[in-house]
Amino acid sequence: MSQIISKEDVKHIAKLARLKFEEDEVEKFTTELNKILDYIHKLNELDTEEVEPTSHVLDITNVFREDEVKDSLTNEEALKNAPDKDYGHFKVPRVIEG
Repeated sequence: MSQIISKEDVKHIAKLARLKFEEDEVEKFTTELNKILDYIHKLNELDTEEVEPTSHVLDITNVFREDEVKDSLTNEEALKNAPDKDYGHFKVPRVIEG
């Protein structure tokens, strides 16, 4: 296993994240982070020449419908069932004091 991350790197990252670790925890995180990075480097060995680049592993299609212009309601139709109306508008209780 290569040593990509040092103990000082882990301590620096912990300081930036405002975390405090004991020395044995720093050692543990150094080992774990290096294992993760080693695994990532193994992925670089794969031949991906024939693999098409993707931004997502699944084919994603737009499920939204296109907007359609339809006839609008007249003002009278819109206000027909309104519990309270005034001057051609919906009338609602005041919500801002003042």
